[in-house]
Amino acid sequence: MTEERPHLAATRSLIGQPGSRALIPTPAAVLDLDAFDRNLAKMAGRAKAAGLALRPHAKSHKCSAVAHRQIEAGAVGICCAKLAEAEAMAAAGIGAILVTSPIAGAERAQRAARLAQDLPDFRIVIDHPDGAAELATAAEGPIQVLIDVDPGMGRTGVHDAAQAVEVFRAIQAQPNLRFLGVQCYGGHWQHMEGANARAAAVADGMACLSRVIAALREAGAEVTVVTGGGTGSFAADAAQGVLTEVQPGSFAFMDREYRDALKADPDGAFEQALTIAATVISANHPQWVTVDAGLKAFSTDGPLPVAVTPKFAASAYRFFGDEHGRLMRPEGSDVARGERVDFVPPHVDPTLDRYDVIHFVRGDVLVEIAPVEARGASQ
Repeated sequence: MTEERPHLAATRSLIGQPGSRALIPTPAAVLDLDAFDRNLAKMAGRAKAAGLALRPHAKSHKCSAVAHRQIEAGAVGICCAKLAEAEAMAAAGIGAILVTSPIAGAERAQRAARLAQDLPDFRIVIDHPDGAAELATAAEGPIQVLIDVDPGMGRTGVHDAAQAVEVFRAIQAQPNLRFLGVQCYGGHWQHMEGANARAAAVADGMACLSRVIAALREAGAEVTVVTGGGTGSFAADAAQGVLTEVQPGSFAFMDREYRDALKADPDGAFEQALTIAATVISANHPQWVTVDAGLKAFSTDGPLPVAVTPKFAASAYRFFGDEHGRLMRPEGSDVARGERVDFVPPHVDPTLDRYDVIHFVRGDVLVEIAPVEARGASQ
């Protein structure tokens, strides 16, 4: 067994001590469990009111301790983007998993088949007849599959109804494959500014999906599951009445991308539960200070991190190198070495993928250190 690294062992000794949140070594991913629990309850309530099953996407966190809490709060299972994520979640006792990206090749099909054997409820999407053949060849028993439908992104999924029917015929020809339904996730809808703009885009996408479903049913398919949607499109997804299941992920944590896009819309009415804690390590410059959170601490595919510690709320941040960030001095306030600053991450999914653990806190107390088991899982 690998010996725990010294800084984690030292941090673990702080668990339960008053004021221990402020002693977590930085940079660190910190999850406020009170806010997190309220976010879970709010989304569970929204899904229940809309008559939708809730299957949060674990690509946002890749952490089984988070996934278990989501299921305990009412989720029917989780989504994973990749097989390696699903394998890590399965090893940690998560039994209901949907893999939302198509796979290709015999080796990956064999891994999917093992998951189908090991888990009580494993599901995977396909978007090509060859994907059905590969899974069927690897299958040691039934494998539940859904057809991935392109919402107009051109990323994955069948392009039109004719392709969907072709894939369904390929599934139908394989006795080991059990067809459940379809998936349609509009990633490009999630960060559109304005509820009306998102609603219009979702309406167009769901109209296309409805045509695909109609064609499948005409071909003899029993479509029982229609899964998709995300944090930004939840209200529009629910209003359309096409989905039976939703896959939001970021709502549990929130990030700057969603804050900027959703603003006061109901889809953005979730608390900032996840922050990145940093420390001022140099305060010599008259205009700014340097914190220990730089390019390696945050995702770089979106807007810049923003400080939420009240003293620094108006202080602009910029990357200052791999390990460093530049934070402008707050007007009229002195800043000392060792001061703590909490930041909203730009994009939560790739930010958390940079951390080995998430520190769970309640108030000022560190209560748990949870491993990010599927960190870097790209296979």
